[in-house]
Amino acid sequence: MKNLVLDIQRAVNLEGLPADNELERWAAAALERCSGNVEMTIRLVDADESTHLNATYRNKSGPTNVLSFPFEAPPGIESDLLGDLVICAPVVSREAAEQGKSDKAHWAHMVIHGVLHLQGYDHQTDNDAARMESRERTLMSRLGFDDPYRLIGKGQRT
Repeated sequence: MKNLVLDIQRAVNLEGLPADNELERWAAAALERCSGNVEMTIRLVDADESTHLNATYRNKSGPTNVLSFPFEAPPGIESDLLGDLVICAPVVSREAAEQGKSDKAHWAHMVIHGVLHLQGYDHQTDNDAARMESRERTLMSRLGFDDPYRLIGKGQRT
């Protein structure tokens, strides 16, 4: 990646949220295979906003850890915009505690997971999940974190 322009929006004010430079470092790590410039947004939200977006765009109830909104430019228009991530701070904190992970490790995983979704990775099939999880494990290890799936039961996806 040549250059990352990251817009960080903090719509929630909780203790323990990652610093801007951490969010940028984790996003950049997940973008290492991108050859061009990348623009994206990471928005940190509360459970209410996550619940609303999850219902509106996925027809699912309740808040979720991370939502990815890839940008698709209209035909004939070139853009560096990759898309938006919306990360629900209370869900990430709760999941980290439930999975016995540090908040920082789980935040890093959610950023990486979301950025990979923006690049087209998915986990709808077992093969797709294996490919995505392998990439996540590699990136997390390079950043000094443990395997993010070691404490998650088989068949559970973040």
